[in-house]
Amino acid sequence: MRGAKKILYITLGIFFLVLGSIGALIPVLPTTPLLLLASLCFVKGSERVDRWFKDTKLYKRHLERYIEARGITMKKKIIILLVSDTIIVISLISSKSIHVKIFLVLLMMIKCYYFIFRINTIKEE
Repeated sequence: MRGAKKILYITLGIFFLVLGSIGALIPVLPTTPLLLLASLCFVKGSERVDRWFKDTKLYKRHLERYIEARGITMKKKIIILLVSDTIIVISLISSKSIHVKIFLVLLMMIKCYYFIFRINTIKEE
């Protein structure tokens, strides 16, 4: 049974890694949380796979500093917010459904709150 759990964690890790990789290219998907989930799954699944993941450019670029410093720089926050808000605003303008528009506005508000008040801002090196 223990082997099945490891396989499940590795499989989930790969799934979140793929989604996080897509998120690195398409700003609508949240890259960092998905890669954090992948990392958690790899830690629980296999020490070897976890070491491999932590040696990837994707991990080093999107997670390493966040995990070490427990935050991101103001510049990165602004870039993430601008890119994601631009895509959300385009969707907001093109949508005809009031329910979708309300959802998108709420999404923007929650995202901005989270980035401003919940994620620590660290100084640039």
